[in-house]
Amino acid sequence: MTSQPLLKRLLTDPRVSKDPNRHWPAWINGEISPEWPLYTWVAVTNMFTAYGSDHKRLRTLVAKAFTARRTAALRPRIERMAADLLDRLDATPPGAVVDLREEYAYPIPIQVICELFGVEDESMREGLRRCVDSIFHTSADPEEVTATYSELYGLLRGLVALKRETPGDDMTSVLISARDEEDGRLGEQELVDTLLLMIGAGHETTVNLLDNAIHALLTHPEQLALVRDGKAGWDDVIEETLRVQAPVANLPLRYAVEDIELDGGVVLRKGDAIVAAYAAAGRDPGLYGDDGGRFDVMRATKEHLSFGHGVHFCLGAPLARLEAAVALPALFARFPEMSPAAAPDKLSPVESFISNGHRALPVRLRP
Repeated sequence: MTSQPLLKRLLTDPRVSKDPNRHWPAWINGEISPEWPLYTWVAVTNMFTAYGSDHKRLRTLVAKAFTARRTAALRPRIERMAADLLDRLDATPPGAVVDLREEYAYPIPIQVICELFGVEDESMREGLRRCVDSIFHTSADPEEVTATYSELYGLLRGLVALKRETPGDDMTSVLISARDEEDGRLGEQELVDTLLLMIGAGHETTVNLLDNAIHALLTHPEQLALVRDGKAGWDDVIEETLRVQAPVANLPLRYAVEDIELDGGVVLRKGDAIVAAYAAAGRDPGLYGDDGGRFDVMRATKEHLSFGHGVHFCLGAPLARLEAAVALPALFARFPEMSPAAAPDKLSPVESFISNGHRALPVRLRP
């Protein structure tokens, strides 16, 4: 299904829920085991799986981390991170190959989200990164799935214990305060699962955005020339990348609360599980014509659903756009002769039908 209007309709339809505990019979009946690669995506208790008033309550609490003022205040720190990474890359000998996903696209988002939520310990950051990578690894075997689940919750509960003992000026401490207030606005499991959502989704999507934007510009030099000539802006690059290469290709799961009739006589039956195909919607031929898969920064309409739509629209979207708006021009200004070190058909995608990026992005920073 590639229809963007239809996906928009489903994302805002009150007859579509994200709560498996109320609306997915297979989950309610215990048919889904912890070894299933998507288990964590369904089992969490946070605003990702919340429905109705529960979702509004949780979103209101987390929204404090992503106000326009707080996001804008992060710009100098992001600029410093980018500059430090570029200084390190500057030492690369001419002609040498660098993996820009690992050395540039990954460090900025993980540092930003960890600082926002007060994850200061480097070993904890590495552990969280490893676990989040595994969660997005949708072809993982049962042993990896269960091991990741156990390690991840151990790390997050450790973070909560640390912040309870020594609270700081970070969103983990703010969420703990909400948990410990007498009115109990945030349950203990909701607290841990909210941290999982924010730290996990808060960096993986931005990594893919940077990765895909860099790759698109290097493989479409005529588009990069438009930006350098001032005919298009970096915002055009960001939005076109989000449209044509959604950082999250498919997102599980939603559930039909009742029978829903779609166009063409198709019916979603009550209890059916639904996957939102954001990548397909970004290339909808009904909106973009036959060349919807072509990267074109001058395209008049760049509308996309890469950050979702409706009440579940991503709270971190302005932060992701800010990180890209800082990191991309800084990279291309520092290394104007940068070129791909592998043909596009030689690059391997990440092993996921959720996450949309490359396993590695090899480039030569200088000839």
